[in-house]
Amino acid sequence: MLNLITVKEVKEELGRWCKLERQRYNISQEQLAEDLDMSRYTIQKFETGKNATIDTVLKIANQFDTLEVFYQALKNRNDQYQSESLY
Repeated sequence: MLNLITVKEVKEELGRWCKLERQRYNISQEQLAEDLDMSRYTIQKFETGKNATIDTVLKIANQFDTLEVFYQALKNRNDQYQSESLY
């Protein structure tokens, strides 16, 4: 049985991640928005899974010191495929 993940589910999970990180750092949506030079509305929409542009994701990841985690996951995935032989 295939377990397909939808874009909507990923956006919602990113929103939950953002909210949890924001709460862990004890900052408001307003403060996060100000720190990232975004509107509070953008953060609010992101946290509800409605606005997950790559730029927003990366800025939030950088703010919460998790950009390296995102980068390493992508790099490891790319390296895995690059090292697999096609022959």
